[in-house]
Amino acid sequence: MRIDIATIFPEMFRGPLGASIISRAQEHGLVTIKVHDLRDYTDDRHRSVDDYPYGGGSGMVMRPEPFFRLVDALAATDAATKPWTILLSAAGRPLAQEPVRRVASRGWLLLLCGHYEGVDERVAQALADEEISIGDYILTGGELPAMVLVDAVVRLLPGVLGDPASLAEESFCSGLLEYPHYTRPAAYRGLEVPAVLTSGDHRAIAEWRRREAVVRTAIRRPELVERAALSPEELELVRKTGRLTRDR
Repeated sequence: MRIDIATIFPEMFRGPLGASIISRAQEHGLVTIKVHDLRDYTDDRHRSVDDYPYGGGSGMVMRPEPFFRLVDALAATDAATKPWTILLSAAGRPLAQEPVRRVASRGWLLLLCGHYEGVDERVAQALADEEISIGDYILTGGELPAMVLVDAVVRLLPGVLGDPASLAEESFCSGLLEYPHYTRPAAYRGLEVPAVLTSGDHRAIAEWRRREAVVRTAIRRPELVERAALSPEELELVRKTGRLTRDR
């Protein structure tokens, strides 16, 4: 996979992209990530990327020219293909695991990071294939959301994780939060690992994990359990938590 990132703060990406799983994925040739400084695509001596908004109002708006020029430059390097372009925006669709899987299936991503009051709407209209938000809150720019999206996408690429089976058991993969995890020691400061996990009974362990996932989701994220495919027994378990808000 190839990922290009457009930003006015390329230095923000050095740490996140140069460590841990993302760094190893790049070293092994599983993903190529390049960060572009939008100021390199300006044409004035001040390298200006923003201006006052038409119609008045507070804050500054990022100008369209640097974004368009960057896209033109990328097109010149590979005329045969086009990146799937994502504008990180508070107005975008909320990021969730299913959109992450969809985005991860693309061969080439271009992430556009806004800043200041926002980005000229013509960037969203003419360049972006979609807009993505990582939550209902305001950040200073699109850099942190871009990092989140890159992390979520890269770990889904074949060969990135040591144990591919772990992807199938994670939170949200089944529509539920993941079950609790434990490791050694079996007892610590009066807190003990559930006996079923040390029993060696794999069927009982699987049943316990599923039950814990259902209960945890019902308590912490009831809106998820409302949409999950549950058995009659699991529905009854959810009802006992008092978290089911509609009849199933």
